[in-house]
Amino acid sequence: MKTDYKVALIPYEKMEVILPLVSALNNDNIEYAVLQKRLKSMLVMGSYECIGVFDNGELIAICGIWILNKLYSGKHIEPDNVFVKAEYRNKGVGQLMMDWLFAFAKQIGCIGLEVNCYVANLRGKQFWERQGFEPIGHHLIMKLA
Repeated sequence: MKTDYKVALIPYEKMEVILPLVSALNNDNIEYAVLQKRLKSMLVMGSYECIGVFDNGELIAICGIWILNKLYSGKHIEPDNVFVKAEYRNKGVGQLMMDWLFAFAKQIGCIGLEVNCYVANLRGKQFWERQGFEPIGHHLIMKLA
């Protein structure tokens, strides 16, 4: 495995750099302008960050993180929009990102992490379980429009 990838939080003023990867994650089914608008409103909330993995300056992987505090779980991080470019998959990039994320969570005083994973994403579910996540419930959604 290549070991000189750089992992870092992406500064808010450069956050739009994640949108091509977010678009690819969603099979280009969400208009770019919609993603821009959503990202802008997320950044205003102040609890969203994004980890980037870089190979010689090229963004090759992302992991959005929500820093949350809930009554039932306390302060925790929720990884979101995790994506590794196809040519970098199965090369330890996801593990590198998770190792960074777990250390960061401890550094900022989190007591755990929570993740949502699509039912049809079996590889994703296996990845999260290898990381130590355990399924405890169902994530349900209802669209109003």
